[in-house]
Amino acid sequence: MRWALVRVCLAIAAMVVVAFAVPLGLVIKEMARDRAFSNAEREAAAVAPALSITTDRDQLEKVVASAGTDSGMAVHIPAGEGKAALDIGRQRAAGKDIATVRKLGRASTTEVPGGSVLLQPVALSSGEISVVEVFVPESEVSNGVGTAWAVLAGVGIALIVGSVAVADRLGVRMVQPAQRLVEGAHELGEGKLGARVPEEGPTELRLAAVAFNSMADQVVQLLANERELAADLSHRLRTPLTVLRLNAASLGDGPAAEQTRTAVAQLEREVDTIIRTAREAKPRTVAAGPGAGCDAAEVVRERMRFWSALAEDEGRKVRVAGVERPVRIPVARADLVAALDALLGNVFRHTPEGTAFAVDVHNSDDAVIVLVSDAGSGIRDPEAAMARGRGSGNDGSTGLGLDIVRRLAESTGGDVRIGSSMLGGTEVRIWIQLDGREPERKGHRGAVRRRRPGRLVSTFNRSRSLP
Repeated sequence: MRWALVRVCLAIAAMVVVAFAVPLGLVIKEMARDRAFSNAEREAAAVAPALSITTDRDQLEKVVASAGTDSGMAVHIPAGEGKAALDIGRQRAAGKDIATVRKLGRASTTEVPGGSVLLQPVALSSGEISVVEVFVPESEVSNGVGTAWAVLAGVGIALIVGSVAVADRLGVRMVQPAQRLVEGAHELGEGKLGARVPEEGPTELRLAAVAFNSMADQVVQLLANERELAADLSHRLRTPLTVLRLNAASLGDGPAAEQTRTAVAQLEREVDTIIRTAREAKPRTVAAGPGAGCDAAEVVRERMRFWSALAEDEGRKVRVAGVERPVRIPVARADLVAALDALLGNVFRHTPEGTAFAVDVHNSDDAVIVLVSDAGSGIRDPEAAMARGRGSGNDGSTGLGLDIVRRLAESTGGDVRIGSSMLGGTEVRIWIQLDGREPERKGHRGAVRRRRPGRLVSTFNRSRSLP
């Protein structure tokens, strides 16, 4: 479309330039010719007063010499009153042309080798008609015409180039919104639900962009509703089950207590089966539309109030850091809640009572890191744990918890890693990228590098101790 518009504009500009430049060039040529013959008429007029007074050859030669060039003017006086015909100067015009002008009594021009001549009739005192001949060289007729034509050609080329440049800019203004619309459609088709198209350009493309963005918002909303159902399975079922299991563990010994614990274990297995089925039927999709986001600090404080009650019952020490100020992240609140509950539920499920744990939030210009660490025995095989988080539900685990966390981080361009915490147990790092770019890493541990030069905030080598 862009190059088609440029070609059309080029053709139109060329036609306009030709339509105006060719006639203008002919006019310039005619004006130069008129200027040359006007000068010749002035030279002929300068001799006329002398011819009306005298026909003396010596005096007329002086007048001719002063009025024009030596070889550019001639005077032809007819014979009369006993005097022979007199010709002063070089004659270039044919005798019949001179006789015709003398007979008709009006000026005339005729072509001669090397240029043209002006034949101007002048009345003598005796009543006879003399003819003044002025030679106009071809170089004088075309003087300045070549330069004028060159200027016209340059102006025409400049107009064509300018019109092509303007057409190219107009084409870009029309094509770029269309290209962005195509790219947005491809991104949306690839599952990048945050893809949106700037609402700019011509009216038609702007309306198309508005319609596309509205459609993408509806798709995000529909997928968010679907995804929220799966998140509720983790948040609303696994969390109460964890509490129920902990309470059942405190019932002591006896048939009733054992039956309760068996029922809780069976219920957990059934919930795991439902979760696996939901994951296989509906792959979870993280929605990241414009405006989606939450305050990570506020969500961490709210969830820690819930889990702190259980921690107090089991004698666990808890520490929370980095939540004093708002920390905005491009993640839906429900997603972050589900991820935190999954990780904290794992702490209660896989560490003995009395094991301390901590949640730290680190904020920088381009990323936010959430650390969930404990003082347990740690994870022997972090890679196997991450494999379960990618859908391998072995070792009695659905892998949904780490899968929820992984998808949340990857939806922003970040990632999840499992390592050893400063408390001696497991540390799960959630890297949430704020601008959608791949995170910068330094070594195995990783770091968040601020955009301001010279400032580096380490997020893993910082000492953390519980109160």
